[in-house]
Amino acid sequence: MSDSAPDSPQPKSAPADREVAGPLDVREANAVRPYVDLGGVKIVPREGLHLRLEVEEGTKRVVAVGLDYAGSTLQVQPFAAPRTSGLWHEIRAQIADQIRRQGGTTREAEGPFGPELVADIPVVAGAGQSQSSRIARFIGVDGPRWFLRGVIAGEGAVNPAAAAAVEDLFRSVVVVRGGTPMPPRDLIPLHVPVSQAGPSVGTPLPGA
Repeated sequence: MSDSAPDSPQPKSAPADREVAGPLDVREANAVRPYVDLGGVKIVPREGLHLRLEVEEGTKRVVAVGLDYAGSTLQVQPFAAPRTSGLWHEIRAQIADQIRRQGGTTREAEGPFGPELVADIPVVAGAGQSQSSRIARFIGVDGPRWFLRGVIAGEGAVNPAAAAAVEDLFRSVVVVRGGTPMPPRDLIPLHVPVSQAGPSVGTPLPGA
């Protein structure tokens, strides 16, 4: 973590090959490739991929996209970011602090997207059940005027072979920042796929 003041500009954190291998900005993506359009992100369909939209109860606003694939879950959220500085270094420290407050632990690791957090998060136990926890990986990539956060759980958080599959899925995400002025850290608007009448939990995406 940096010793810089919280408001100091932070460097961007992204794979060296992000512009060609992803996650891509919409201006870098193949315009003729089929995507599922969710507003702030586009997802490449693939066999065995299931889409879940996470909706805020009060506002009915879509706040995250959940992807179930190859025994793993991947939650993605796109945020507006400054043009020249990044958000991931600061946000990573805040996530670690939040998890510690919940009684969990974190460690920083170097992954395929750069620094990531591996977290052991307590799970609320029901009556008569012993306390348990789950492992999750928090990953992040700073792009051009956007930041894409991912949370990997399930097999992709603990099994290297499964991790490769879900990491490739994260690479395939295309971020659509749009030209509307937005404060940094604001969620880039997400919406129901234009081909569907409404969000459906566990909707399978057709194979490419």
